[in-house]
Amino acid sequence: MKVLYIGGTGTISSSCVAESVRQDMDVHVLNRGRTAGVRPLPDGVTTITGDVQDPESMRQALDGASYDCVVNFLSYDAKDASAAVDLLAGRTGQYIHISTASMYHKPVRRVPFVESTTRHNPYLTYAQEKIAAEDVLRRAYEERDFPVTIVRPSHTYDDARPPLPGDWTAWDRIVRGDELVVPGDGTSLWTLTHAEDFAVGLAGLIGNWQAIGEDFHITSDEALTWNEIYDIIGRTAGTRARLLHLPSEFLPVVAPDWFWSNLIIGDLSHSAVFDNTKIKRFVPSFRPAITWPAGARRLLEWRAGHAEHARPNPETDALLGRLVEGHQAAVAAVAKLAP
Repeated sequence: MKVLYIGGTGTISSSCVAESVRQDMDVHVLNRGRTAGVRPLPDGVTTITGDVQDPESMRQALDGASYDCVVNFLSYDAKDASAAVDLLAGRTGQYIHISTASMYHKPVRRVPFVESTTRHNPYLTYAQEKIAAEDVLRRAYEERDFPVTIVRPSHTYDDARPPLPGDWTAWDRIVRGDELVVPGDGTSLWTLTHAEDFAVGLAGLIGNWQAIGEDFHITSDEALTWNEIYDIIGRTAGTRARLLHLPSEFLPVVAPDWFWSNLIIGDLSHSAVFDNTKIKRFVPSFRPAITWPAGARRLLEWRAGHAEHARPNPETDALLGRLVEGHQAAVAAVAKLAP
C-alpha cells in the first residue's frame, strides 16, 4: 500500500505516519521540510519537499506520481479542498481529508455526537471553513467520483503536547501550585484522544475501499469533566490542582487576542461526547487504550526527558495570571455589593 501524507510531523500526523510504517505500508511524506525534530520521521519514510500553498510547487513535488491513498492534514478551507481535487483526481485511489469534530452544532443539542449531527458552529471560523471544505469534497465525490473519505478528530494530543488551553504553560501552573482559571463550572464533558489511538483508526481506513464516500469520528470513548482533566494532572505530578472558575464569556474581554479565547467559547466550554460505532465497524482493530491518567503520566515522563521543548511561555503565563487576577477582582467587586 503506497500512501502519501501531506503533513506528517504534527501532533496527530506523526503518530499516523509511524503506525502506517509499523503496518508495512510504503509511506511518503510531503511538507516544506522545515519542522524541527521533536517528532522525527521514522526510518523507511520517503520525504518529499513541497508547499501546499503553492500549486506549482505541489505539481513539481509529485511529478506525475500516483498513490493508493493520500492523507491530507494540511487542508483547511474550500480553496484548499478544491486545489487537492484538481491536483489528485485520477492520481490516487483514495483521498483522506482530515476535518474536525468542532464543526458540530453549538450550543450542543444532543450527545453523543454522531456523524450525521448538524454541522453548525457560529463561533469558530476554523470550524466554518472546515465545513466548507467538506462541502467541496462531497460535491467532488458526487459529481466527479473523487474518492474521498472524511475523518473528524476531536481534541487529540501526544506525549509532546498536553491537550490544554495554554499547553505546557497551563500544565506548569498546576505543577507549581499556581491557580488556573477554568471556564464555566468545569463540569462540561470533554473527550481527549491520544494520537497513537487515533492512528490505529486512521491507518485502518487507508485502502479500506468501503470507506470511500463516508465520514468518521476517530476519538476516545473516555469523557471527563475539565475539573477531572486538571485534577489528574495534579495527581500525576504529586500536587493539588488549584482551580478558579469564571464565565467563559469573560475570556474574550480579558484576553481578546489569545488563540484559545474563541476556541473555548465556540468549542471547549460545551460537552463533546462522540459515538464511535461507525469507525469500529469499519476498523475492528480500533479500540482506544490510552486513558487520560495514562496519557498524563506519559506527558510527565516526556517532559522530564525533553525539558527544552516543554518550557512554559512567559507571555502565556502572564496572560493566565491576568485571568486569575481578573477573577479575584470580579469576586471582590461583587462582595462589595453584598448588603
